[in-house]
This record gives sequence, C-alpha cells and structure tokens, in this order.
Amino acid sequence: MKKPKQFPTWYDPTYSGRHNSNLSQSISRLETAKTYKDLSTVMVLPTRGVIPAKVCNALWSLMTPMNGKFFRHIVEGKEVGQAYNEAVETILANSELSKWKYMLTVEEDNLPPPDGLLKLYENMDKYDAIGGLYFTKGDCGMPMIYGDVREMPKNFRPQIPIPNAIQECNGLGMGFTLFKISMLKKMTEKGIWPLFKTVQEFKYGEGASLGTQDLYFFGLAGREGYRFASDNRVLVGHLDQENGIVW
Repeated sequence: MKKPKQFPTWYDPTYSGRHNSNLSQSISRLETAKTYKDLSTVMVLPTRGVIPAKVCNALWSLMTPMNGKFFRHIVEGKEVGQAYNEAVETILANSELSKWKYMLTVEEDNLPPPDGLLKLYENMDKYDAIGGLYFTKGDCGMPMIYGDVREMPKNFRPQIPIPNAIQECNGLGMGFTLFKISMLKKMTEKGIWPLFKTVQEFKYGEGASLGTQDLYFFGLAGREGYRFASDNRVLVGHLDQENGIVW
C-alpha cells in the first residue's frame, strides 16, 4: 500500500501568502477599488485664466488609476456653462475620448483630497454621477447636496450631509464630480442640448428664472431617470482666494 504524498518538510502553509489565505476578503477589496476595470477619465477644468497655487497643488497631488488612461482638458475664458458644453462636444467628437468611461469636472477654486477620485470610482456602478462634498462659500455656507430623492415633487433643497455616507440626491455641484460619459452621449443623441446652461431670464406671464449650470444639467438628467449621489467620505475645500479662506 502506497503512502499518500506529503508536502516537503520545509513547506509552511503561510507561504501561500496573506492575500490568498483570506481570498474572499482580497476579492472584495479588488472589486471595491475597481483597479481591474476600465477607469479611463477626462478631467475638465474651466478657468478664467489663472489657477491658484493651492488648487494646482491639489490637482497635481490627485491620485489617478494605475495603468489607466487619464487626460486633462482646460477650457479658458468661457462662461462656465458654455465651457462645460464645449468640453462635452470635444470629448464626444473625438474618436478616442468618446469611448472613455468618465468625465471628471474640477473647478479653479476647489481642493480635492489626494485619494478623492479613487473613492468616487468605487460607487459608479450604482450611480451616473458622484461628487465630493463641499460647501458654498461664507459663514452660512450650504452643502452642495441638492434634493432628497424621497420627496415629491422633486426639488433642489440643500440636504444635511450624512457623515461618511454615499448620499443619493437630485443634484450636485461640479467642483469635483465624476460623470459617466455614456450618460452624456445618450442625452445628446436624444437631442437634449445644451446640457449645461446658466439661466438668467425673464418671461412675461412666467416670471424670472435663475439657476446655475450644474442644477440645470441635473434637472435634465434626473428627468431621464439617471441617479446621482454625494460621496461624503470625499471632503473638498472651497477656496476663497481673495480672503485666504478655505470653506
């Protein structure tokens, strides 16, 4: 009768590696980080022409996916809504960029954390746009999380942030926000244009309409059934350059 084969006496079970020893945990970590997926991203930055050093430092420190495609696109001297429309046109008209996954919007007065983009990617399977958490400027600043999705009719009232949560909402700011390019493409193909518009108009019989380009977009996209959230783990500063304050 043959004896069963045994491992060599020098073999130690720990040689299989820490990650292999708890493989389910390792797989969960990889799935969350999405490093094995296509995370190709176009970063869009509208600017009046001068970007503060603090913002440059934050953007240079921004961690991007290893071995992933990342392209920076600056639009200078345009009204902000026009700048974003021009950026979308550039992306969709390009044979390469139009196939990429995401558009990241950053603005010349926002300070994202180094790992902010990596965290935004983690929940993009569930939402069509996710933004970092930041407040409007001033002592009475409001969080840029607009509209409780449980309320009807839909609205854009600022919401109280839930700490460290992925908080679904009806609208976001665009200071540090990740969008699916496929959403932008489908909306334009349906003839929805412009996607971004700063509204300042008066119509007789209807009254005055005032609105920023970000909530104009989220109003359009929300009616198409797309979903949005604020990642309250990603804390973004809002720079008041003139007074030297980060709100």
